[in-house]
Amino acid sequence: MNPTPPSSSAPPPVHLRRVAEIVIVLVIIGLVIGLVPRWLAHRKLLAETRSDSVLTVNVISPVASVPDLGTPLPAEVQAFVQATIHARASGFLKNWSADIGDHVTNGQVLAEIDTPELDQQLAQAKAELDQANATLALAKVTADRWTDLLKTASVSEQETVEKTADYTLKKADVEAAQANVKRLEDLKNFDHVTAPFDGTVTARNTDIGQLIAADSGPELFRMAQTDPLRVYVRVPQPFIHAVAPGQKAGLTFTELPGRIFEAKVTRTAGAVDPASRTLQVELQVPNPNGEILAGSYAQVRFNEAAVTNVLTLSDNALVFRAQGMQVALVGDDSKVKLQTVTLGRDFGNTVEVLAGLNATDRVINNPPDSIADGMTVQVEQSSDTNSVAK
Repeated sequence: MNPTPPSSSAPPPVHLRRVAEIVIVLVIIGLVIGLVPRWLAHRKLLAETRSDSVLTVNVISPVASVPDLGTPLPAEVQAFVQATIHARASGFLKNWSADIGDHVTNGQVLAEIDTPELDQQLAQAKAELDQANATLALAKVTADRWTDLLKTASVSEQETVEKTADYTLKKADVEAAQANVKRLEDLKNFDHVTAPFDGTVTARNTDIGQLIAADSGPELFRMAQTDPLRVYVRVPQPFIHAVAPGQKAGLTFTELPGRIFEAKVTRTAGAVDPASRTLQVELQVPNPNGEILAGSYAQVRFNEAAVTNVLTLSDNALVFRAQGMQVALVGDDSKVKLQTVTLGRDFGNTVEVLAGLNATDRVINNPPDSIADGMTVQVEQSSDTNSVAK
């Protein structure tokens, strides 16, 4: 009997299957080793590309600070009362009795004017008054006589009325002549130039023999009352409500180092100057010893002013747009919002922000020109993002 031959579909030996499995595993490992790094690199590149497409910004926050109105403000010192003195009578300067720096009292004679023309006019006016009085006396006698004659019908009523009217006319002429004499006498009194108030002569612009023209001529003297003195200072708009009449302030001068003069606010202009956005404030300072000179430059410190906190921000965060001054804020959703702000004083690297910002706002520092509302940004992590750039 013949043995059965082996079938062609018989399974391969065990060692061949193991070799095949090993080869497959090696192929898979090779594919993994080759493809996974490429896949990871692709994922990383894709993430970096997406990250680069989002703008990275550095944010800062406004800083709340207490404004210091003790900071010196420039001021101008002026006399409490000052006047330029002109002549009211024409003539030649006869003499003067007060020079610059002299302290004079109200009514004190400063100069005398020789007035020959005015003297002649006054003499003529007095003569005309005498003439008018004589004419008046004759007219009165005539009017009285005609009135008596009218009672006996010796004269007509028309003639009597004419004589009475002539008397009234002559009486008016006398009154006019008296007024003219009084006017010239008053002008004659101005041949003595007197001080209008107690003060100091600060200028003398005349000398003996100079021709003096009334009204249209140059000033003869200039006077100033220097105790007390007026001090004018312009307060910036952010502090106008911190200054009120009755407050005290310190006045200093460079030529008097170490000296502080106490001044008091007396009044304010009541309106902000639209050109400088400042409020003019007037103070008064006593000057009994004349140490402070009118016209001096001074510095004022309002140490008693009570002001609220203001915010300061780096000027690098400002965005200049057609809508006005703006800043770019970053919200919790990483979206950009352009916010309009109102600025105060400029300190160089920083500016005051009067309106439009809160102390907790995140403001983009150095925003690009392409920044716009609604943009998505990512905030760069920094240790000083909550402070204003100095």
